[in-house]
Amino acid sequence: MQKFFVALFLLGLIGCNNKNTDTNRIFPKLKDIGSVISLIERDYVEPVEIKSLTHGALRGMMKTLDPYSQYLDEKQYKELKTETYGQFTGIGVDVSVKKGVLYVIAPLDGSPAETAGIKAGDAILKINEESTRDMTLSEAVEKMRGEPGSTVKLTVMREGAALLTDLVIKRETIKIESIRDVKMLEPGVAYIRLAAFQENTIGDLESALRKIKTQNARALILDVRNNSGGLLNSGVRVAAAFIPKGKLIVSTKSRSHKQDEDYYSENEAPFIFKPLLILVNKGSASSSEIVAGAVQDHKLGIVVGAQTFGKGSVQSVVPLPDGSALRLTTSKYYTPNGRLIHEIGIQPDVVVDAEDALGKALEIAKNMEIHHAKI
Repeated sequence: MQKFFVALFLLGLIGCNNKNTDTNRIFPKLKDIGSVISLIERDYVEPVEIKSLTHGALRGMMKTLDPYSQYLDEKQYKELKTETYGQFTGIGVDVSVKKGVLYVIAPLDGSPAETAGIKAGDAILKINEESTRDMTLSEAVEKMRGEPGSTVKLTVMREGAALLTDLVIKRETIKIESIRDVKMLEPGVAYIRLAAFQENTIGDLESALRKIKTQNARALILDVRNNSGGLLNSGVRVAAAFIPKGKLIVSTKSRSHKQDEDYYSENEAPFIFKPLLILVNKGSASSSEIVAGAVQDHKLGIVVGAQTFGKGSVQSVVPLPDGSALRLTTSKYYTPNGRLIHEIGIQPDVVVDAEDALGKALEIAKNMEIHHAKI
């Protein structure tokens, strides 16, 4: 009876949001999991709870997939929902796993990680002296988070560096601001630093765009370097701020095609800048790549900088009955011209070192200003 209960419980979790699940095919395999859990509960040297065993089984299942698919316990799920609205406790770094190695996508602007010297592309080899080799993404994130004021020690390997670097970073309450900087660089040339894609990002961006328009901005440099992305819908709305109504922004394609979707601009009055320049680097990922790819494909702007990260997969969050959730990769992004973003990234129109991208973009904007003035 115990075996049957556990198998049925797991089947219910997996099938709770998929009424078409082939139960006859899956149930026999779940019976094996139920048998193992029953054996552990009965014979393991210490008492264990079925809940902890089933959660462990789910974590192990997700670990066999890609780095972005995760099982989130109740606490982790709550933290994920909090992040969407712009606040969490930690060191402020977005990470990914490639071939078993934990890499930094980008540190957040003004975060403890950035202050300590963490850079996009750094490999984190140890967290508090524990090797990160084959550590899951959720395990790594959990170990780097903690109470405000506490510290975490990271051992970092940087490309081109001969020695490893140990960094002790103090955790803080991180408040993510979508817009970090809005200013005029030259008469007619504006600059906006877009640092994240959240629920409130489009409202903040439109306010910034209206502000620079009142300052007679004709050219705009939109900086998404080290912006590791965020919400898909936020990326679509940001791109639509510059793309006319009816034009494709991004497509998502899934294995079964049931979640294939095309996202079009609904903006009848997009903001027009001549030129529009998008700054990118290897820390630009996800929604940043959607914006850069759409602007590039529609020839509405110029992408300047270094090859982007290549995080072009969609994670669907599926709540489970006990308050936990699955974060499951369900589809991949494609630009309007059908280019795959995942593990490829966006190739800039003008390739320069990330540190030189702003200077190069300003040079392009000023030259175009002179050209238009002569015409």
